[in-house]
Amino acid sequence: MARPDHVFHAGERTVQDRAGVPAEWRLRAARAIQASLPAQHQAFFESLPLLFAGLRDMQGRPWATICPLPTQAQATSTRLTMRTRPVLAEPLGLDLRAGSKAAVLGLDFATRRRNRMNGVVTAAAVDVLSIDVEQSFGNCPKYIRTRDLDLTAGPLPPAEGVRVALGDAAARRIISSADTFFIATYAKDGADVSHRGGRPGVLRQNAGGSLSFPDYAGNRFYNTLGNIEVSGRAGLFIPDFTSGEAILLTGKAGIDWSPARAAEYEQAERILDIYPEDVWYARHALPRDAYADALDW
Repeated sequence: MARPDHVFHAGERTVQDRAGVPAEWRLRAARAIQASLPAQHQAFFESLPLLFAGLRDMQGRPWATICPLPTQAQATSTRLTMRTRPVLAEPLGLDLRAGSKAAVLGLDFATRRRNRMNGVVTAAAVDVLSIDVEQSFGNCPKYIRTRDLDLTAGPLPPAEGVRVALGDAAARRIISSADTFFIATYAKDGADVSHRGGRPGVLRQNAGGSLSFPDYAGNRFYNTLGNIEVSGRAGLFIPDFTSGEAILLTGKAGIDWSPARAAEYEQAERILDIYPEDVWYARHALPRDAYADALDW
């Protein structure tokens, strides 16, 4: 039987303690995290036109990015191989060496299904990225907005990126209108990438140059928060589904447990603060959205 202290690292357990997660729930959660990809997850990853990734750069900073899949990914119980290159891999200096930690999130915007896989890079070339599985688990569809990505135009042009200031007009526009974004974090034992969502404006730009967003009730694994507890860092991938643009950033991160701040958002349990240190704007980062159905939050 999987033990919580074997599955969850010290940072995750610390957050679980503070959030009051019962021991019996931790046992169930530990059993839900597997060391291989089940057949359902293999088929799911192979069916998707793009995947989201969490990687560190050569300075050890986490970045969330996207991996377009011009050809079908291949998955076994122990390995996921993608014929792709993470967007802005070279400008960001992403560490794709064998042995580096990596995380992958598969998300079907039409059905709102999502699965996560964390592991270690085994091979990376111009058009191949292989990751061996260390952890595999599913997530609920809550806070995911349904979308119909336009894939009729064929492969995207190569993504173009440029470093910008957080106050740049494009950065302000994309951040202020975001209802969906992705967060990459890490701890000593691995990397993670996760979806975050809400109504437009869920990602707030503060006067001091930081960004804030709410943390809602979820699976209570606290992978993201546990990693931040340990490393104090995070990276965001913030897409604009109407234009195909995106903002990618990395910086310091912290968890604010203040009930007063959480009360600023309906149903929020705590607030995450990001202090960007490096910000990039990307064109042709992802397919455009043909339409988007609003959810009743």
